[in-house]
Amino acid sequence: MVGKETTVITERFDSRTLANMEVALERACKILLIGAEEHRVRRHIAGKIVECAERGDKTLGGLTSAGRVAASELCSMHGA
Repeated sequence: MVGKETTVITERFDSRTLANMEVALERACKILLIGAEEHRVRRHIAGKIVECAERGDKTLGGLTSAGRVAASELCSMHGA
């Protein structure tokens, strides 16, 4: 299933957007104190980055912002 999802994403976006998405994910994960390498955490953040790109904002700044918001949501959930 994971391989299939990856193929779909790579077919939906150009190489520049994919590169921006990857950088945005790494930047967003850096703000997490713990759990940044957990699959579910990275998947949540990546999902928000994909949603941002699907809405048309494929800039590194926009994607990074979406990723950081998702990471902040996770921090809030664990801090509550």
